[in-house]
Amino acid sequence: MVATDTENVWIFGFGSLIHKAGFEYAERLVGYIKGYRVVWHQGSTDHRGTPEAPGRVVTILPAEKDRRCWGAAYRLCGSREQQEKTLKYLEWREKQYDQRAKCAFFTTEDDAKPRVQRATVFIATSNMKTNPLYLGPAALEDIAQQISTACGPSGDNCDYVYALAESYLKMGLHDEELEALASRVQAKRAEAGHHDDRRAACSSRLHSQAEHEDGDANGTT
Repeated sequence: MVATDTENVWIFGFGSLIHKAGFEYAERLVGYIKGYRVVWHQGSTDHRGTPEAPGRVVTILPAEKDRRCWGAAYRLCGSREQQEKTLKYLEWREKQYDQRAKCAFFTTEDDAKPRVQRATVFIATSNMKTNPLYLGPAALEDIAQQISTACGPSGDNCDYVYALAESYLKMGLHDEELEALASRVQAKRAEAGHHDDRRAACSSRLHSQAEHEDGDANGTT
């Protein structure tokens, strides 16, 4: 991806990008894209697992046209060179996601008119030729078991789930499937002797995000 001098470059995230951007941005909006559903079908060997024991993270798959996929959109800040540096970082971070889509982004202010016409979305597709880490669907118990034991360079797979669940609550959303998964992961880890405090596991990330949002409101980013 290449940024031009005149365009506003927007990135939409539906997973860890919601609570951990990892880059400076000019504006952050909570909202959704349409026509996709969130699934736990993607393997992770670079962040939340290893080649020997992959973790599981979210991706999105096509769904009915009015289906909402919630997340956060970020407008990149800085010069063209700075934006290209951010995009290179995102390409590295999302390297196991094989598609870069352009999607209309909506907020609750207007469901008919996009707030952003073209936001870049990193998607891990179900095409095994271009995405060999696609794991596909599995039973909740099996997904929870895999996540409860997986760990990679970015930390425990369970923390990824806990942080995403907290992010949804912070956005005012209640996702029964996500909450059920987080609860089962926590229970399985407790059975193995790990007594996770879900809020403590991700409170620092959410606190950091909240500070950044306050900065946005005050025009400091």
